[in-house]
Amino acid sequence: MNSLRRMLLAASAAAVMLTTSAFAADANVAGEWDLTVETQAGAGNPHFSLKQDGAKISGTYKGMLGESPVTGTVKGNDIVISFQVNAQGTDLAVSYTGTVDGANMKGTVKLGELGEGTFTGKKTS
Repeated sequence: MNSLRRMLLAASAAAVMLTTSAFAADANVAGEWDLTVETQAGAGNPHFSLKQDGAKISGTYKGMLGESPVTGTVKGNDIVISFQVNAQGTDLAVSYTGTVDGANMKGTVKLGELGEGTFTGKKTS
């Protein structure tokens, strides 16, 4: 009888965990974001203006690499933002991958062949 009770309790706990994670809301990243980026080549302070439709992100990047439209996704608290820029005649794929915690985000940035670094950001509106 005890093993049946344990099995039922374990199954109930698993069902609650699955239900909770299935309905976990995606972070709200729509708005204005100021970031601090640090790489081996130096530091920068890009700005993102983001819109969100469910898990899809769109918007604009403005920073040392110029200005570019961005796309991305948010799943739970995980965020990915990508865009292309032309840096001194070379097309460069840039991607930010990180986590969102309320009005803060942090993670890594890949700057194509130029390397990678880390970023932190704050939502300003």
